[in-house]
Amino acid sequence: MRLGIILTLLTAATAFPVTAQDSAATAKKPKRVAFFESGDAVDVTITLNLKQIQRDKADSVPWRNATLSSLGADGRSSTIPIKLKTRGKWRLRKCEYPPIRLNFAKANVKGTEFEGLDKPKLVNFCRDTDLHEQYVIQEFQLYRVFQLVSPYNHRVRLIRLSYVDSASGKLEAKRFAFIVEEPEAMAERLSGTLIEEKGARAEDLDDAAIAIFGLFEFMIGNTDFSISSLHNAVLLTRPVGPIVPVPYDFDFSGAINTTYATPEPKLRLENVRTRRYRGYCVDATHIDAAVAQFNARKQEIFALYEDRVGKMINPRLKSSVLDYFNEFYRTINDRGALKSQIIDGCLPRDKSDAPNR
Repeated sequence: MRLGIILTLLTAATAFPVTAQDSAATAKKPKRVAFFESGDAVDVTITLNLKQIQRDKADSVPWRNATLSSLGADGRSSTIPIKLKTRGKWRLRKCEYPPIRLNFAKANVKGTEFEGLDKPKLVNFCRDTDLHEQYVIQEFQLYRVFQLVSPYNHRVRLIRLSYVDSASGKLEAKRFAFIVEEPEAMAERLSGTLIEEKGARAEDLDDAAIAIFGLFEFMIGNTDFSISSLHNAVLLTRPVGPIVPVPYDFDFSGAINTTYATPEPKLRLENVRTRRYRGYCVDATHIDAAVAQFNARKQEIFALYEDRVGKMINPRLKSSVLDYFNEFYRTINDRGALKSQIIDGCLPRDKSDAPNR
């Protein structure tokens, strides 16, 4: 079924008023995933056949057996069987420690800190170096920044990850990583539903959410996304109102400025630190409201870089990202720059936001 037909049906379904009786009959209490409710990092050891995982570079690979051991807040350790497999594109081909998706069986996680998780993404370090660990912590921070400006976001939880090779029993690496809330769990928490059909255009989406989404990606200097292609973005429907885009995966952003990040060639940008607004065109009132939201949250955003997680970031890298953010704030609060770079620099509503990698 084409996306336009799906969206028409969804709009029709929400066009009629819902009575209190109907709401009580159809309301479903979201499943609570307590894992993401804590701000403390959890110690995790994954024992896996490392060489096997490092060879799994194809587009389709099987789930591999592994174990996950964790140390709870009460000091007690537990070990459960899990499955995992590699994922991703660039990092899958280039990283010593490729990105991974975890697979938790309900029976195995019941009563543990991981209860409620199903198949979440693990964002781990590409290489066992301080710099690549810094990239992970900085990306974790960008998820937290978006949480401050939009209620439609993925939650994240920091972990202290140890990799143990099952073949040798040797500890191979120990660095910070994080787990990302699954899109399905995010949608359920927000009483919404995911749209998995590609092809969404601006007219299908919430204009206010487009402005927040676009301004955030501009703030962090990220062009590695496409709403229409569902590349580093998911679409969330709600009981009432248009569809909302939700971003994820920010390691190619200028704010982090990884050594491996390159801009999309067709955009002809000098490097990933060169900002380009790639949000769809909306009425300027929505941009003004989004600017007001970012201004209202500025102090809280900068405070993230002074809290426990922020203090883990190398002072030089922290200074770089905050300077980058200050440049963003100068742009959005200069009417001329805002108009030329964002209001007039937006993507036409009748065009796709591709290309993507």
